[in-house]
Amino acid sequence: MEKFADSPSQQAVIRLLLERGFSVNDEGRVVSGGIEIPNTGIAREVDVDRRVVDATTDAILDDDQLRRIFQNISAIPSLMDLAPVLDLSALAITVRDAEESGIVATVTGAIADRGISIRQTISEDPEFTDQPRLYVITDGTIPGDLLTEIRDMPFVHSIELR
Repeated sequence: MEKFADSPSQQAVIRLLLERGFSVNDEGRVVSGGIEIPNTGIAREVDVDRRVVDATTDAILDDDQLRRIFQNISAIPSLMDLAPVLDLSALAITVRDAEESGIVATVTGAIADRGISIRQTISEDPEFTDQPRLYVITDGTIPGDLLTEIRDMPFVHSIELR
């Protein structure tokens, strides 16, 4: 983000690429796997001109570090929105300080100690979002006393059962 500090529009494009796991190929095209995402669609999504997307992908290809990042990024399917359809429980935890170590281990350990199977965890990176969250999707329902136990952990700011 520092490399685009003087351009909030390009930062918006970068955030979208990172959030969605979109890559940039050698031709400067935004892709998901082998599927090309039109720059006009990217521009519309973040409310910028298409030329901003072009300039951003050009800047990515011109920088060796950014090129390595954006040519190797990929998307991971999330079970968050599918949880209700699949009869899974989804927990969203907002933390006070996402840089603190042991957050994922402490939360998943408490869940595992109850014999609840964890299907997926997703931890948002504090570099890409203002309020990073930890999402935990489980097979079974999460009992109220476990929700209270997690809520009372010192690093937890808020908790939401979805």
